[in-house]
Parts: sequence; structure tokens; C-alpha cells
Amino acid sequence: MNLDSVDSDIAIPTLHFFSKVSGMESRKEPTIIKAKSVRFAAMQLDIGNIVSMLIPMPLAVFWFGGSILIYALHRHHPDPRVGQFTQWAAYRFYAVMGVIIPVGTFFPGDGWMPWLIAWAIGVVIIVPWSIWSLIRVKNTDWKDIEVPAEDEEFDDVED
Repeated sequence: MNLDSVDSDIAIPTLHFFSKVSGMESRKEPTIIKAKSVRFAAMQLDIGNIVSMLIPMPLAVFWFGGSILIYALHRHHPDPRVGQFTQWAAYRFYAVMGVIIPVGTFFPGDGWMPWLIAWAIGVVIIVPWSIWSLIRVKNTDWKDIEVPAEDEEFDDVED
């Protein structure tokens, strides 16, 4: 659809409406992210890793997908330390799952014991390491972050 053929009186308010609904409207004031929220963002992937390993069925499967979302949300957080903690938590979880899944392909079809052993090894690796990471996050000095306001608005965009 050619935007030149659209009546500008209709197009601009519609664009403005959709930008408000989708949350894409420019901020005119800086946003403050509280230190408590920043710290919790750094902890989320480790907390999910612990819970998914302690209650593996069905949480490990759902957490495999959910962790990708958490990773995508927090890897490029305004505080780079959140991204680093998130990245290392992801390394741990995906490394363990990346070994268990291919190795599990060769487990006997009717045997639960190899899966229980693999799960126990995963718990022994992920849970203590994630607890250690949570302690590091808790002991880190977190500060409020000010995200500056955006300069441009959708209404001011020139062709």
C-alpha cells in the first residue's frame, strides 16, 4: 500500500492510536528503573533455572521456552550487569540441557533410571551454581537507573 495515496488526516491519527496501544509512543520524560527492579531482573533466569530443575516435569520443558523470552528481555538491559548475569545463567541451563537431550536419545525406551540420573546430575550442576549466582546478585550494589526520554515522535517523521 502506497502511503502517498492515503489521506493524511486519517493516517496520522491512526498511526498515533496504534503507537499508543502498542506502547511505542515516545516518552517525553526520563524513566526511572528502581534498583530493586534491576536486581530482580538479574535474578529471574537463575530463579527459573532452580525451579525448573527441582520440578522437572513439565516445568523444564516450559522453562526451556520461557528462558528464551527472559534472555531476550534482559540481555540488553540498560544496566549491563543484568545482561551479564542473565547470559551466564543461560550458559549454565543450555549447557546442561544441551548435553542431557542428545545423550538421552540413546537411553532405553522403557528405562526411567537413566533419565533420573541425568536429572540428578543436572540438579547437582545447576542448583548450587544458580544459588551462588543469586548470592552474587544480592551482594552487588544496585542503583536506580534513569533511562533518558526519547527525542523523536511519530508525528514528526518526515518522508
